[in-house]
Amino acid sequence: MSTLQNDINDITQLCSQNGSPWDGISAESAARMRAQNKFKTGLDIARYTAGIMRKDMDEYDADPAKYTQSLGCWHGFIGQQKLISIKKHFNTTDKKYLYLSGWMIAALRSEFGPLPDQSMHEKTTVSGLIEELYTFLRQADARELGGLFRALDDAREAGDEVAQKDLQNQIDNFETHVVPIIADIDAGFGNAEATYLLAKKMIEAGACAIQLENQVSDEKQCGHQDGKVTVPHEDFLAKIRAVRYAFLELGVEDGVIVARTDSLGAGLTKQIAVTHEVGDLGDQYNSFLDVDELEPGDMNHGDVIINHHGKLVRPKRLPSNLYQFRKGTGEDRCVLDSITSLQNGADLLWIETEKPHIGQIGGMVNRIREVIPNAKLVYNNSPSFNWTLSFRQQVFDAWTEEGKDVSSYDRDQLMSADYDDSELAAAADDKIRTFQADAAREAGIFHHLITLPTYHTAALSTDNLAKEYFGDAGMLGYVAGVQRKEIRQGIACVKHQNMAGSDMGDDHKEYFAGDAALKAGGKDNTMNQFG
Repeated sequence: MSTLQNDINDITQLCSQNGSPWDGISAESAARMRAQNKFKTGLDIARYTAGIMRKDMDEYDADPAKYTQSLGCWHGFIGQQKLISIKKHFNTTDKKYLYLSGWMIAALRSEFGPLPDQSMHEKTTVSGLIEELYTFLRQADARELGGLFRALDDAREAGDEVAQKDLQNQIDNFETHVVPIIADIDAGFGNAEATYLLAKKMIEAGACAIQLENQVSDEKQCGHQDGKVTVPHEDFLAKIRAVRYAFLELGVEDGVIVARTDSLGAGLTKQIAVTHEVGDLGDQYNSFLDVDELEPGDMNHGDVIINHHGKLVRPKRLPSNLYQFRKGTGEDRCVLDSITSLQNGADLLWIETEKPHIGQIGGMVNRIREVIPNAKLVYNNSPSFNWTLSFRQQVFDAWTEEGKDVSSYDRDQLMSADYDDSELAAAADDKIRTFQADAAREAGIFHHLITLPTYHTAALSTDNLAKEYFGDAGMLGYVAGVQRKEIRQGIACVKHQNMAGSDMGDDHKEYFAGDAALKAGGKDNTMNQFG
């Protein structure tokens, strides 16, 4: 294991080799800077985090209680604060990731302004956000290590050898804030070549896991909106292969591909699949089309007719020139999508559902596992679901089936605050609390994420602050509602100058200029008011 002292020794030797021109270089200062910048490139990060994900996937296969989690991010600062909070509360980043949501990029990061989740935003914004997130996570490493280095200097000055030894151990065994990011590439922003090119940019920025969906690029919709259009399997598999080629070209040999199927809620296709023989993938895709069986004389001008298993059939074509699937085929299409994706290079699945229901998810996963025994899911614990209403209705239905008296509840009005303190609401909340663990055990979900959490928390906290600050509370609305809570909860950002890097800047000034350094952290710095 590389230690700070090893690096000091190496740099001391290097300085000696370069003679008097390097006399002004402190080997220990340079070693500290090296420790604060463990990852030199995005590819270093991608290789490191891919190894983490592969290890976690193996551990989940052995024990489904060891599932992983993440929260979505739309800014580097948000991702940084999540990891700082995780380390503060849990003392480790183990099995905690970040998710990069295409929805949030479209809504919050496009130069066009807020956009719906339809792949209309600038595609390089995706790779740009990955790079930004890792820049902030690396800064979190540098900031925390800088605090340990300053504490080590204080312990040396005080002659406290016990503290020195403890701090040296913390430095040498430092756990980085850099964790895997599962990054949303939407439907690839074009054809397979476009998918490959963007995937390369994302991997070079640090992505070890890329999530790709089976919608048509130019008709892409949010997974929780209507009007979704899927592509034939061969089109999707070409894009999966394109992402794998990108990983291999860049030397990230264990990069992770998450194949997402939107077929459960997608009733349309833009293309009739190419098929060469009965039972091939194209034939299976076409078998789900909603068709009318015809006799030769029944054909009309402009009809599209296919020979399906020896019969002439006319797929139902809409005025939009799209074809529709038969109703009720969504789950079967999801299962076929999932199996073929895993058989052709994907590592994990994402099944977009309309509600969080373990029975529904688990039913599909069990069918997939009949063919691929170790199939695993990434699951969107989406804010698009009304979790309260859904789980209250699930409990209501379960109680009804059990013969329990539910006459005091109106199923259609279970969202009402009148039920918030009821026995049913408590039972529903308990099911929400254990949903992730239960779904990991019963439905094959390896990774649980929330796509848009900070979109909603920012809106909620801003609403509360605006109501208080511009109301009667005035400045107390900020002090009591924000700053005092930061102090009481030990939120690092209460010292926002430190969070922005002022202390690290002072360290560097001292390294570079010695006693001549003009530092910002003196007695007149108002951040000292926070202890």
